[in-house]
Amino acid sequence: MAEVVDAVDTVVDVPGVVSVPRSRVVEGVRAYGLIVAMWLRSTMAYRASFVMMASGNFAATAFDFVTILLMFSHVDVLGGYTLPEIALLYGAAGTAFGLADLLMGSMDRLGRRVRDGTLDTLLVRPVPVLAQVAADRFALRRLGRVTQGLLVLGYALVTLDIDWTVAKVVLVPLMVLSGGAIFAAVFVAGAAFQFVAQDASQVQNSFTYGGATLLQYPPTVFATDLVRGVTFVVPLAFVNWLPSLYVLGRDYPLGLPEWVAFLPPLVAAVCWALAGLAWRAGLRAYRSTGS
Repeated sequence: MAEVVDAVDTVVDVPGVVSVPRSRVVEGVRAYGLIVAMWLRSTMAYRASFVMMASGNFAATAFDFVTILLMFSHVDVLGGYTLPEIALLYGAAGTAFGLADLLMGSMDRLGRRVRDGTLDTLLVRPVPVLAQVAADRFALRRLGRVTQGLLVLGYALVTLDIDWTVAKVVLVPLMVLSGGAIFAAVFVAGAAFQFVAQDASQVQNSFTYGGATLLQYPPTVFATDLVRGVTFVVPLAFVNWLPSLYVLGRDYPLGLPEWVAFLPPLVAAVCWALAGLAWRAGLRAYRSTGS
C-alpha cells in the first residue's frame, strides 16, 4: 500500500529542492470541483428535500443565537460585552466556521474510511486523496449555517456604533475568510490524526464545532489558560476574537499588541502548512486494513 501512496502522491525532486508540482494543485482543485458538481446535481434532483434540509440546518444553528438572546433578556452585558458586540463575535465565527464546514466538513468521515478499508479505493485513483475526501458527500444544505452567520454579522455591523476606518473595513471580510481557512486547516489536521486513531471524529469535532461555539462568546468569560491555549496552541483566537476586538476598539486579552489583529492571513497560511505536513505524514503511514 505504501507503494500505491507514493505513486499517487508524487513529488518532483530537483537537486537541493523538493517541491509539489503546480499541476498537482490544479488537478486537486479540478477534481474537487468535479466531485462537488456531481453531488450538487444529485442534491438538486430533489429540490424540495434540499430546501427543507437547508431550512432545518438554518433553524438548528439559529437556536444558538436564540440562547444568547434569552441570556440578554435577563442581563444587559455578558463578560463586559453588549448584545451587538457579542453578535459580531458570533456572526464572524459562525460564518467562518460555516464556510469551512461547507467546503471541508466531510473530512471527519476519514476515520470511518480507514476503519472499513474504503479509503483504499481512493488511493488507486489518479486524483489527490485530500480532494476526494473533502468533496465526498458535499452537503449544500450547510449553506444554512453560513446564511445564519451572515445575518447575525450584518445585524451587528448595522447596530454597533463603530468608528470606521479603512483598516477596519478591510479587516471584517479578511477576518471571515481567514477564519474559514483556519477552521479548514483544523479539519485537515484532525483528519490526519484519524489515520492513527481511526475513530477520532469526536476529538476532531471538539476543536471544530467546539471551537466555533467557544468563539461565539467574549474571551473575558473564559479562564486565562484557555485563552492562551486558543491563541498560542490552536490559534482559533485569530478567527474572530483578535480582529473583532480591533474593530470594536477594545483591549486585547493577554496584553497582546494591536497589530496581531492583522495576522489571521499569516496564521491561516501557517496552519495550512502544518496541516499539509500532518496529512502527508498520515497518508504515507497508512497501511490499509489488511482485509
